[in-house]
Amino acid sequence: MKETRMHITQGQHAASCDPDVVITTLLGSCVACCLWDPDAKVGGMNHMLLTVRGDASLSDNLIGINAMEVLINELIKAGARRESLRGKAFGGARMVNGLSDIGEANAQFTLDFLAREGITCDGHSFGGTNARNIRFWPATGRVLQRISTDIIDEPRTSVQTPPKGNDLELF
Repeated sequence: MKETRMHITQGQHAASCDPDVVITTLLGSCVACCLWDPDAKVGGMNHMLLTVRGDASLSDNLIGINAMEVLINELIKAGARRESLRGKAFGGARMVNGLSDIGEANAQFTLDFLAREGITCDGHSFGGTNARNIRFWPATGRVLQRISTDIIDEPRTSVQTPPKGNDLELF
């Protein structure tokens, strides 16, 4: 049978019980959480750009909480049972040197949410400085991660130094 791909980007989610569906995304500092119910053979993935604001207190976590609850509700509508959900999570790279490490905050939020909700996390891959390409087969919970190797090991600098003799000043 031919595989059907569903690609999601920042702020999106997708769910399916079709064994021929694969959900894909590309991550940098964003985090994707793959959830599935192995008994109902239904799963889904979200792509979270910012999971927290400010000091990451519970009241500031509403962005990530909403993204997770929307995905969970979609899975329940498709036949999953919340108490049977299992998870895997990816992303959270530090893509730009000199800026806050939002990738680390995204990763920590995801692990904290899964633990707080009693959802077993079967595995995760967070951090580093390279992008990740994720493929998730929602009916089985299988995930394939490819880490980009074409990015240098050091995080990219957010502001480049202008060439000498240029009147442009960056501040």
